[in-house]
Amino acid sequence: MLSIIIPTFNEKENVRKISRKISDILKDNDYEIFFVDDSTDVTPNILEEVSAGNENIRFIHREHRRGLATAVALGFRKTTGDILCVMDADLQHPPELLKTMLDKIMSGAELVVPSRFIHGSDDGGLRRNRKLISITARLMAWFFLRRARTLSDPMSGFFMMKRHVIEGIELDPVGWKILLEILVKGRFDQIVEIPYRFRPRRGDSSKMSVKEQLNYLHHIMRLVSVSSEDSRFWKFTAVGMSGVIVNLSVYSILFAVMKLPVVLAGTLAAVIAMFSNFLLNSKYTWPDTDRRQFFRSLSLFYIFCGLGVVINSIVLAGLTHWFHLNNYLAQLMGITAATLWNFTTNNRWNWGVEWETENNQQPEPEEPILSETEESLF
Repeated sequence: MLSIIIPTFNEKENVRKISRKISDILKDNDYEIFFVDDSTDVTPNILEEVSAGNENIRFIHREHRRGLATAVALGFRKTTGDILCVMDADLQHPPELLKTMLDKIMSGAELVVPSRFIHGSDDGGLRRNRKLISITARLMAWFFLRRARTLSDPMSGFFMMKRHVIEGIELDPVGWKILLEILVKGRFDQIVEIPYRFRPRRGDSSKMSVKEQLNYLHHIMRLVSVSSEDSRFWKFTAVGMSGVIVNLSVYSILFAVMKLPVVLAGTLAAVIAMFSNFLLNSKYTWPDTDRRQFFRSLSLFYIFCGLGVVINSIVLAGLTHWFHLNNYLAQLMGITAATLWNFTTNNRWNWGVEWETENNQQPEPEEPILSETEESLF
C-alpha cells in the first residue's frame, strides 16, 4: 500500500481539492492519505468531513503547531504502507506525478525525488530573493553533506520511498527539511530524480525566516555530527588547519632562532607538521586505527600527503600559467584539490578499510522511531 503523508497548516481551501485529485489519480491503486494537521482555523472540521465515510483518508490534529518535519515523522509512524510519499497540501506539488513516482518505485527505485532543477523542470518563477535563498540552502547542503550531492534538489519537500529506507533509524527532525535527514541516515542504493514544474503559491513567501535559517544551520551541523563520512572529512580538515599553525611555528623557531637555512627549515617544519597531523588524525579522525600498524600507516600518510603537495603545485602552476588565474585563488584551489586527495586516499587505503567494513554491517530493521524528545510531543 502507498501511504501519502500531507502536513497541513490552515489549508481549508486546499484539503478537499488535493484529496479529490489524489483519489481520482490513484483510484486503481491501494493507497491511503494521512493528513497531519497543525491548523488554527477550520481546517480540522473540513478534514473531518473529507475523511467521513472514506476509508482511504485519515487525519490527526495536533493542538500546538510543532513544525513540518515532526508532522512528517509522525506520519511515518502512524501509517502502514510499504511505500511512503510526502507532499504539500497547497498543490505546489502536482498530484499527477504520483503515478510516475510509483512506477519508478515499482521498477526498483528506493527513493524518488521530483526536482525543480533538472532538464524538463521548472522552479515556478521564484522571485529573486527566493531563488537566492534556495541556491544558498542547496550549496550549504552540498558543501557539508556528501549524500546531498546525489540530488540536484536535496531541499525538496516532495518525495516517495520504500519504507525500509527509514526502518530502524532515529528521526530527530529540526525545521522543515526532513529529506536531508533521510538522505544522511536512510538505507538506500537506488535513488531517482524526475523533473516537475513547481507551482508558485499565491502570495509566494519564503519559509526561510531568520529563525528557520538558524534552524537549518543547526540541522546541517547536527547531520554532519551523526554522519561518519561527513564528520571525518571535517575533522580531517580541522587537523589540516592545525598543521598549518604547527608548520609556521616550527619554521619560525628553526629559521629565526636556530638560524637554519630557509629550505632546510621549511622542509623540517613540513615533516614535523605532517607528523602532528598523522597523530591527530589517528586519535580523532580515525580513532579505530590498529595501533600495530603504526609505521605502515605513518608511511602511507607521508606518501599520500607528499603526493598531495605535488598535486597542489601542479594545480597552482597550471591555473596561473595556462589560465592566468589570480595567484591566491589558484593556491586556494590547489589546497582544496590536495585536501580532497589526501582525505580520499587515506580514508580508502590507509585507515578506511576497517571502518568501511564495520559501517556496512547494518543492524536488523526495526520499526521507525523518533527521538525521545520528539516522541514525548505525541
